[in-house]
Amino acid sequence: MNIPTMRLDGKVALITGSGSGLGKAVAEGLASFGADIVITEISSKLELGQDVAREIAGNSGRKVIALPLDLPDLASIDRLVTAAVAQMGKIDILINNAGVQVSKDALDVTEADWDIVIDTHLKGTFFTSQRVAKEMIKQKSGRIINMASQLGLVGYYKRAAYSAAKAGIVNLTRALAVEWAGYGINVNAVAPTFIRTTLSEQAFSDPKIYNDLISRIPLGRVGLPEEIIGPMLFLASDASTLVTGHTLSVDGGWTAM
Repeated sequence: MNIPTMRLDGKVALITGSGSGLGKAVAEGLASFGADIVITEISSKLELGQDVAREIAGNSGRKVIALPLDLPDLASIDRLVTAAVAQMGKIDILINNAGVQVSKDALDVTEADWDIVIDTHLKGTFFTSQRVAKEMIKQKSGRIINMASQLGLVGYYKRAAYSAAKAGIVNLTRALAVEWAGYGINVNAVAPTFIRTTLSEQAFSDPKIYNDLISRIPLGRVGLPEEIIGPMLFLASDASTLVTGHTLSVDGGWTAM
């Protein structure tokens, strides 16, 4: 019997929005399991991505590069994928992690708020997946993992646009999995709960908000960035060859309530 492994030796993973937070944690995790990594950051923050690339390369010994990506601009997506393939030779794993957040009451959300959230998450995820899939089809294999959210499965305050975008990603994942299975491409999503990052610390510092959040999580706490690495590794590796079209909740039990 062939025992599957979660090692990623010889694989190249492109992770969008990986200059900080969850994206950086996932990049570190995949590199530690043998993958070469393409870090992406917006053009104005590319230096941050380059610093992260050097750090991960130094710690893991893997080849790690940083390239600019300005979602949802299709020309930027095309330049990214063209450069990644030119420098790394291929893309085996795509993790659509990049995103933005606008926390407002639904009555206060503007058209600009709505457009930036929907376009970055949903349009960006689709067209990045489409462009990378064209490369994966050439090699008849690939893994695409979309960053959904528990808020794509349940509602919560001040997250109307975000929830709509993430719900769209959940069903987009199913649609792409069905269409691209014949090319050897598995498409899945991970749906985390609230995760403790630099950006979330401000919200968590409000006891009322934090206590409301953990009251909804049976495990009694928010998540840590490193707790997303295992699910991503599973979906990126040969341990999940029969899994496609699935959204894996990593939410401490929130959606089980």
